[in-house]
Amino acid sequence: MTTTVEYIRYRIASDDQPAFEDAYRKAAESLAAAPECIDYELAHCQEEQDRYILRIRWTSVEDHLQGFRRGEHFPAFFGAIRPYVASIEEMQHYLTTDVVGTGKAAGQEQL
Repeated sequence: MTTTVEYIRYRIASDDQPAFEDAYRKAAESLAAAPECIDYELAHCQEEQDRYILRIRWTSVEDHLQGFRRGEHFPAFFGAIRPYVASIEEMQHYLTTDVVGTGKAAGQEQL
């Protein structure tokens, strides 16, 4: 199955990070409820502590832009993250390829 992956890069000052993560916990409720969303993950950079990347897998770019953004779940999603829109450095859609796999440590992740 080919899916669309949206990557959103943020630069968030350390004082704002707890509120930013709380905002995405709230926004995640809308993503989880949206039929266009496959999954999502917010990651915090270890080397540059002011950077975050949000990865969202959508059923298609059209479903994201025409379905989710025009649907019932977008207003709550956008309302939660609106204060951080100016901190976006990149927001792009990518198509997945057939280059996928797991490493030897798969299934051994620490919880």
